[in-house]
Amino acid sequence: MLPELLLIVLLGASYGALFHLYFGRKLRHLLAFLLASIVGFAVGQLVGEIASLDSLTVGRLHPVEGSLGSGLFLLIARWLKL
Repeated sequence: MLPELLLIVLLGASYGALFHLYFGRKLRHLLAFLLASIVGFAVGQLVGEIASLDSLTVGRLHPVEGSLGSGLFLLIARWLKL
């Protein structure tokens, strides 16, 4: 398993769980927020890779872009009331 993939899942799940602690009410919210956060982090990572943004990287992981993607997807999930 690639270390980047493991970190994407761990960081994405952490953001989703924290978002659920603040905004979630039911178990289905937790599942939706976890999925949205992990997918958002992966999309942010992909954008960082494609754009070749080398500032603030940890190995090949782009934590800033991933965090922004995760936050954006979480806000969209909340806005859509998933």
